[in-house]
Amino acid sequence: KGHNFPQSPGWESQDHGLKGHTQKENMNGFEEGVEFLPVNNAKKVEKPGRRCWLVLAAVVTGFFLLSLVGVLVWHFQYRDVRVQKVFNGHLRIKNENFVDAYENSNSTEFAHLANKVKEALKLLYSGIPALGPYHKDSAVTAFSEGSVIAYYWSEFSVPQHLVEEAERAMAEEHVVTLPPRSRALQSMVLTSVVAFPTDPRTVQKTQDNSCSFALHARGREPTRFATPGFPDSPYPERAHCQWALRGDANLVLSLTFRSFDLAPCDQRGSDLVTVYDSLSPIEPSAVVQLCGTYPPSYNLTFLSSQNVFLVTLITNTERRHPGFEATFFQLPKMSSCGGYLRQAQGTFSSPYYPGHYPPNIDCTWNIEVPNKQYVKVRFKLFYLVEPNVSPVTCSKDYVEVNGEKHCGEKSQFVVTSNSSKMTVRFHSDQSYTDTGFLAEYLSYDSRDPCPGMFTCNTGRCIRKALRCDGWADCTDHSDELNCVCNATHQFTCKNKFCKPLFWVCDSVNDCGDNSDEQGCSCPAQTFRCNNGKCLPLSQQCDGTDHCGDGSDEATCDKVSTVTCTEHTYRCHNGLCVSKGNPECDGKEDCSDGSDEKDCDCGQRSFSKQSRVVGGQNADEGEWPWQVSLHALGQGHVCGASLISPTWLVSAAHCHVDDKGFRYSDPTLWTAFLGLHDQSKRRAPGVQEHKLKRIIRHPNFNDYTYDYDLALLELEQPAEYSSLVRPICLPDATHVFPAGKAIWVTGWGHTQEGGSAAVILQKGEIRVINQTTCEKLLPQQLTARMMCVGYLSGGVDSCQGDSGGPLSSVEADGRIFQAGVVSWGEGCARRDKPGVYTRLSMFRDWIKEQTGV
Repeated sequence: KGHNFPQSPGWESQDHGLKGHTQKENMNGFEEGVEFLPVNNAKKVEKPGRRCWLVLAAVVTGFFLLSLVGVLVWHFQYRDVRVQKVFNGHLRIKNENFVDAYENSNSTEFAHLANKVKEALKLLYSGIPALGPYHKDSAVTAFSEGSVIAYYWSEFSVPQHLVEEAERAMAEEHVVTLPPRSRALQSMVLTSVVAFPTDPRTVQKTQDNSCSFALHARGREPTRFATPGFPDSPYPERAHCQWALRGDANLVLSLTFRSFDLAPCDQRGSDLVTVYDSLSPIEPSAVVQLCGTYPPSYNLTFLSSQNVFLVTLITNTERRHPGFEATFFQLPKMSSCGGYLRQAQGTFSSPYYPGHYPPNIDCTWNIEVPNKQYVKVRFKLFYLVEPNVSPVTCSKDYVEVNGEKHCGEKSQFVVTSNSSKMTVRFHSDQSYTDTGFLAEYLSYDSRDPCPGMFTCNTGRCIRKALRCDGWADCTDHSDELNCVCNATHQFTCKNKFCKPLFWVCDSVNDCGDNSDEQGCSCPAQTFRCNNGKCLPLSQQCDGTDHCGDGSDEATCDKVSTVTCTEHTYRCHNGLCVSKGNPECDGKEDCSDGSDEKDCDCGQRSFSKQSRVVGGQNADEGEWPWQVSLHALGQGHVCGASLISPTWLVSAAHCHVDDKGFRYSDPTLWTAFLGLHDQSKRRAPGVQEHKLKRIIRHPNFNDYTYDYDLALLELEQPAEYSSLVRPICLPDATHVFPAGKAIWVTGWGHTQEGGSAAVILQKGEIRVINQTTCEKLLPQQLTARMMCVGYLSGGVDSCQGDSGGPLSSVEADGRIFQAGVVSWGEGCARRDKPGVYTRLSMFRDWIKEQTGV
């Protein structure tokens, strides 16, 4: 499941015969084809019947010979083409006990048992027509407990037309008995003999052991292993490495990748690490496949179902990466899974959560709450994802409740019972595991499942005030169904949803059926600019900015030089291009290439990010430009972002003197770069810098917070690393359109009136239409401000985040700073989005002050 190995090309029989024309016989026999000579011809006329029979015989003979040649060509060139097939498998030796010497492939005991297994395999194949004649070699690679499990590979040279039959035969479970050579000995019985086609590169020849390792766990102490040369030199290129990991009998293994940095994943045969719940690299036992780069905080812990793991690394590229470092240890096998839950409420989770659950496991929770109460289970986190498995069929790993299977990745959802009992079943098959689920259960009165609240059709409870307010607070939208809209304040969508009137014609499809925007569209054969202006289609992509905001030229296939306006990007040579946001997108759009200069920014070392629900802990190194500003004796006060080795961007209001403290004095501040955990400011990779200068924007208004921007100069340049990198600054013409997803980060309060975070937090929010925001915050916004968040609330910046960056992922994965955390009414309130300093408005001022 998951990874599909390439199949051998099929063959089709080719018709080498000649297509004959059917001759229609008539009353004159064959005379229809006879030519009569003139009467005065002196030559003897041959009998027509005999001549035609000779011609017919010659044609039939020729046809037969050609057909024979075609069959022979097909037989030798197509049917007899041989395909090299390698199968990896395992089997169980029934009447044999495991001894320690079997762990050592160089021991006499290993060699003796391996030879007997090879004899038995040869005997088995000899009785299968699709295998026996084509068997080339077999080898036993390892043994493990239970009684004894043997891991092996077998190689065949199979005619192409028998490949599928051979694969079916190998995948079927077989039993084979090897008779003893002496009457004093027992027969050797092999059961569960099964194998699967595999990548030939996984076959480890006996003489090729330069990158092959065997490790045994030492009690509960972690054992370390890593790719050769880690971390000082890259792993071998175009190589195959493997690590056979073992524990003691009746124990299981816990494997954790502490650092993981391989070449990026792509479709052309990436470098790949695979972990198998076996000592044989067979696809049905693959627990996970990994490539690319993961941050240190990403959960890469995996459990085995028995006392062995096999880790393989196949490298196809010549790219230079350090590889991985991992540890493993053994722990007791789980004696039971699931159980009886008898309290009025409680929690339960998949085994070893939040680590990956092990393969081959079944758990059952029998929940029973007090009589006359019903059961409600809320899955708070749910990750049961497998490669190439539909979340509809749930044919592999799943949770089953009320006869319905759930799998894949899901947001929070609720299931309910119609009695005081509920059974929850969890199943994991033999391959590909995930982090599982965390759930809570509680009892409720069936007559009033949500006392004083509204009950969603999913069983979730929400405040009654959220009913028919235009926001889908129930995941199934049931709180917004069958509503009567308030004509004074709401717009009635065609799908009967109610939406606030000020959302109409704001260029955002709020209804879901676009009915709130339909009356605002331009006439046929016209183009609608981002600013709402309508233009003839002929003026789109003609090299002239007719819209005034450049949107008619921003999405054109061909980038052209246009007349410069305030909305067009100006190259260093003074020419302007029609393309929107051309800077640092990986394509040279300016004739002098200036749009791709100074682009060593906005890139992070880690390509994988954790799954996020609302605000969440950031991964270490995920936002390497994030800076923590500490005021003397106060700890973390504000955030900032790194834009060059010596300059930071922050908010001006962070540096206004207040209550006797001189926040404007640079000597009272310390900047921490590469920081993740506020309690670990001396951790490796964290850089501590004093400030040399603080430059507040001269137009900053500490009442309206207009021009809320400050530049901070470091006393000593920062050193770039995997944890410390600069973010890209947007050009003055850079556009961050309404609806675009942007990330806000910081150590501020996790809720209004709450306490500051210790771990760096991140949250995904969206740019809000400026017109909409002006209606929500009347007389408070200026052109230097932008609204970002969710009008429904829930995710926002808060106290302590001020001065931190808004990070926007642009073309080619590069990240630009859209804004600076500035102000807001409370935190994450409904219809009160956060307000941020629009950084593109200050691009020229920043360059004047810093040269950046």
